[in-house]
Amino acid sequence: MGIVVNILLNAINIYSYIIIIYIFMSWFNAQQSSIGQMFARICEPYLEQFRRFVPPIGMIDISPIVAILVLRLASSGLVQLFKWTI
Repeated sequence: MGIVVNILLNAINIYSYIIIIYIFMSWFNAQQSSIGQMFARICEPYLEQFRRFVPPIGMIDISPIVAILVLRLASSGLVQLFKWTI
């Protein structure tokens, strides 16, 4: 069971880093590159869920911040569930 939890935690961390890289790519207008399009296919379905509920503040889209917080809460919840099952 611990191996499965570690794999899920690593996947959540990697996905968080991918979202952060995707955010930085938007700042530098690199989303039109092939790597940017690949990250868009990976990140946009998840980020769209938060863009429905979190309005942008001026020109700043804070939905990726909320999305990363939810991922962190999910990983903390996963660890807590694993501790309860031991």
